[in-house]
Amino acid sequence: MTTGFIGGKFLPLHLGHVYAIIHASSMVDELYVVLSHSEKRDLELCEGTQMSYIPARIRLRWLSQLTKDMPHVKVISIEDNQGNADYNWVQGAEIIKEEIGKPIDFVFSSELEYSKIFDKLYPTSKHILIDPTRRQVGISATKIREEGVFHHWAFLPDLVKPYFVKKVVIVGTESCGKSTLTKNLAKIYNTSYVEEYGRTVCEEIGGCDGIIIEEDYLKIAYGHKMREIEAINVANKLVFIDTEAIVTQFYSHLYNEVYQPVLDEIAKLQDYDLWLFLEPDISWVDDGLRIHGDHTARNENNHHLKRLLEKHQINYKTLHGSYENRLKNALDFIEELF
Repeated sequence: MTTGFIGGKFLPLHLGHVYAIIHASSMVDELYVVLSHSEKRDLELCEGTQMSYIPARIRLRWLSQLTKDMPHVKVISIEDNQGNADYNWVQGAEIIKEEIGKPIDFVFSSELEYSKIFDKLYPTSKHILIDPTRRQVGISATKIREEGVFHHWAFLPDLVKPYFVKKVVIVGTESCGKSTLTKNLAKIYNTSYVEEYGRTVCEEIGGCDGIIIEEDYLKIAYGHKMREIEAINVANKLVFIDTEAIVTQFYSHLYNEVYQPVLDEIAKLQDYDLWLFLEPDISWVDDGLRIHGDHTARNENNHHLKRLLEKHQINYKTLHGSYENRLKNALDFIEELF
């Protein structure tokens, strides 16, 4: 039985790492993938770059997902509190040996400069270099941090991409163009989107006016979140979302005059990168589900929704005017986000 290990910070995990791990796994009977992390050191690496610090548990999750169907590969996490300048390589090697708990035949890396120090730290192990010139996969974590993940999107494994996806949520009252704008933006950016799940539920029960009940709003909120997860998992850099839990709370009050604390709790957990608020200054369209087309009612509902957003301290961008104007302004806000 041969044993090897390959270590790294995986900040972030990229296809070069994937290639190295799979290559190494084909050379030994048992491979240990070691996530070496220190919040202090990792924050230092990200400082002044285009990428924010990624918690170790996220990176550990990535590695576990990557190797879950590889029974001879084991992922271990080793933490210290050292920085880049004062990292103790000798101590780190001893901890790795202790965690693996058996003789290490091979140490894998992609760094030629590690050869001398690995000879000292692992004298009974053979250092194997995998793609040190980045010929097989022309990327490095340093380059991704310096130039940004979106610049090197193609080098991220699909299991990593959802973490970085920017989430744009579009909110507003009845008949203000949310659905149209959501779909159009998704087409422009060639990505996924989430339809208003409340509409789906209303269509399932045959309408909303007078027949939607309290429990339906919980179904709407939970169902919508599941659709979000699905859309994020297949998104191309950003995802567009039509309404969310605060708007669901708004409709609960509008149709049933019921305030639901659980919707507030869901709203507190939401983490969107950009909020686009659509003013109801376009023509109201009766689609068979909408019932508040009166001008006064539309304005009152609009102010009510804004108060709910302000209660949750949401910083939103306002879109108004023609469909063309809304689209142009939305595109400007999205470009600012990137």
